[in-house]
Parts: sequence; structure tokens; C-alpha cells
Amino acid sequence: MTAISRCFETLRRNQECALIPFITAGDPDLETTAKALQVLDRSGADIIELGVPYSDPLADGPVIQAAATRALAKGTTLDQVLAMLQATTPSLKAPIILFTYYNPILHRGIDKFLQQIKAAGVAGLVVPDLPLEEAAGLLKPASEMEIDLTLLVAPTSSTERIEAIARASQGFIYLVSVTGVTGMRSQMESRVSDLLTQIRSVTDKPIGVGFGISDIEQAHQVREWGADAAIVGSAIVKRLAEGTPEQGLDAIAQFCQNLKTAITTTS
Repeated sequence: MTAISRCFETLRRNQECALIPFITAGDPDLETTAKALQVLDRSGADIIELGVPYSDPLADGPVIQAAATRALAKGTTLDQVLAMLQATTPSLKAPIILFTYYNPILHRGIDKFLQQIKAAGVAGLVVPDLPLEEAAGLLKPASEMEIDLTLLVAPTSSTERIEAIARASQGFIYLVSVTGVTGMRSQMESRVSDLLTQIRSVTDKPIGVGFGISDIEQAHQVREWGADAAIVGSAIVKRLAEGTPEQGLDAIAQFCQNLKTAITTTS
């Protein structure tokens, strides 16, 4: 059993919802990223998603795009991110999911990429521009290395497609709560509840909801609708970027604690 599956199994036994915060590697710098991973780990994060900055981030909204742009302007590279992770992951309880686009994986070579992220302590992968039809070439070698490749279900996905993604996805199923890019929304769309019910009818794999959760009320709402995980990105990236690095770290610690409380408390 993979680290991510073990995490979800423990949470399910305890009837808990997972909190999965997202940050962008290298924003404002990799030293702060390492500290942020440690802060999130001790502030309630069950799993942490780390975005690798990329020059053409099609799935990212303005907040995360801006963070990636700042990280790239500082010269952040995948090798530097992996070196930072290799030094940091031994001190973390929360498994790390790497959020990256497919082109850097292909450029490096799938086997080499997987070997390198495994050595850095990465437990899972989310590749937002990798469609189900092209995922087999990454799913099989990732599984052999006990790295979970989690696939995304969109609000527009057909019933047949949802069933196929649910069968193939590893670790959990990533339900995109909105049509469009990542980013903070003023309210959660009620159809997320129907989508969760629909996915739940075809699989017993955990379901995480992301792309749009911006506050504790929305995190609580998706838990009440039956999600196994609340994935929060832009709202954390924004807080980390405000003020000095120390102020940003304090802000995400408090926010993470509040989010975990919100998804632990039932109505």
C-alpha cells in the first residue's frame, strides 16, 4: 500500500476528512518553500501538494500563475526543487504530491523522472494536462514505483468517462469543482454535491475536491457533501506571498489550522 493510500485509510477509519494544501515551489524562494512544507505538516495538513513552476500553466489561475512566474524569475528549476525535497521530506509526516505538467516529464524521460522524484521522497503525482487516453504510459511505471498518479474528473465529464477515470486513478480521485482554471471562488457550486454522489456510486476510492476552495466555510461544505479531502491552493499561495516570508509562514500556519478544524467539525 502506498503512503497516500495509507493516509486515506487511517483518516477513513477515524472518520476524518483530509486537508491537502498546495504551494508553489520557489515562491518566494526554495528556502521558504522548505519551511512552508514543515509549517503545513505540523499545522494540520494530511497530504501536501507541491507545484513545480512551469512557463505555460494552462490549469492554473492568476494567483498560482503569478507564483510560478516569480519562482521561474528567481531561476527555480526541477532539479533544485527535487534537491530541496530530498533534504526536507524525511522530516515530514504528510506525503508529498508533485503537481507538474506533462512536458517536463517527457523531456526528462518517464523512467528517469519517476526515479528522481522517488529518490526525493515524492509519494504522488498530479499532471493536469495528461488526459486519461494518454495516461497509461505513466500510470504503469508510476504504480511499479509506488507513486500514485491521481487523475482529474471535470464537472463536464460523462458518466462513462467518470467510471473509466475512477478505475484508473491511483491514491484518490481529484474532482475539479469548477469548469476552468484554479483559483478562489466566492461560493462552491452545488453541483459538486451531485458529482460526489455520482463518483461515489462507481468507486470506493477516496475523492478529493479542489480548484476553488478559498475559505473555511467552503472547506466545511465539501466535507459535509461527502468529500474525503479538501484541496486548497490559491488561498494558501496568496497568504504565503503577502508580507515578509516569516509573515507568510505565520499566515499559512493559522489558515491551515483553521481549515483542518473546519473539516473536522460536523454540522
